Amino acid sequence: MLLKSDFYYDLPKELIAQHPLDKRDHSRLMTLSKETGEIGHHHFYDLASILRPGDLLVVNNSRVIPARIYGHKKDTGSHVEFLLLEQKETDVWEILVKPGKKAKMGVRYTFGDGLLEAEVTDIFEDGNRLVKFYHAPDKNIYTILDEIGQMPLPPYITEKLEDKERYQTVYSKEEGSAAAPTAGLHFTPELMQTLRDKGVGIAEVTLHVGLGTFRPVKEENVLEHKMHSEHYYLSAETAARINETKKNGGRVIAVGTTSCRTLESVATFFGEIREAEGWTDIFIYPGYEFKCIDALITNFHLPESTLIMLVSALAGYDHIMNAYRVAVQEKYRFFSFGDAMFIY
Repeated sequence: MLLKSDFYYDLPKELIAQHPLDKRDHSRLMTLSKETGEIGHHHFYDLASILRPGDLLVVNNSRVIPARIYGHKKDTGSHVEFLLLEQKETDVWEILVKPGKKAKMGVRYTFGDGLLEAEVTDIFEDGNRLVKFYHAPDKNIYTILDEIGQMPLPPYITEKLEDKERYQTVYSKEEGSAAAPTAGLHFTPELMQTLRDKGVGIAEVTLHVGLGTFRPVKEENVLEHKMHSEHYYLSAETAARINETKKNGGRVIAVGTTSCRTLESVATFFGEIREAEGWTDIFIYPGYEFKCIDALITNFHLPESTLIMLVSALAGYDHIMNAYRVAVQEKYRFFSFGDAMFIY
């Protein structure tokens, strides 16, 4: 049986990165061989010398929306905080609300001095709410969120983020994520050009990251954990480039666990890589056989999380737990704004 506690490691609090480095690609990069467990220490800007011509990086182009908004209950003026989780239809969203007890059906809220209003239209079993937003017809919810919203940083980041763009990848374009696909935060336009000049391809997928990605595993038996569903899209062009790379003997390298889950979902659902769009709640843990990716660029993940289980499935449990021990010893920076690992 796979136990949650098998994936625990001791992490000193001071190793949790509270802010991004001044230069994105100056983060450290640990390399880990999934065959031998051999570990190397580099910087992210060394990536061009580590990858090979004919490799294909697959990045997640999803863009984080400033999904945390603060407002007031319309009748009493009491304070409220919304966190937008998932768009269900135009101006209809599933949200987390604090304080939640008073957010009953039909209750209305106002945000940004009346720029945005909301009404609770449904209450889910887990306490999340469905709300309908109202705004001026010449606006849309995304432009309003840009004005009044804050980035939904994970709870372990306690410092305020000065520049909202530092919680976006430089190639982000499809709005819809409640959290950043953080492995991509290390790339700069210059590094991407250097990679292209070397003959490394870069292709895009979209997976809108939900906060379910960070939901702690509560069950001690890992197999009882239920993954949250997230929306993905893989284009015909990206599918063709992946299949071409495979045919030519190149490596398909997922940038981040979100890109990995998109590719493995499509390969699992359809038995091949092809254009596809839908919802996935794929849960990858040791014993899983990878059907598409050959390698992975990823950050260092929380103890006992589904993400450390995913990387253990790719690199081998013993190799990963040893690599994390080494990362702690070498004082790598952990989590969203932390350092990176290349599993090959």
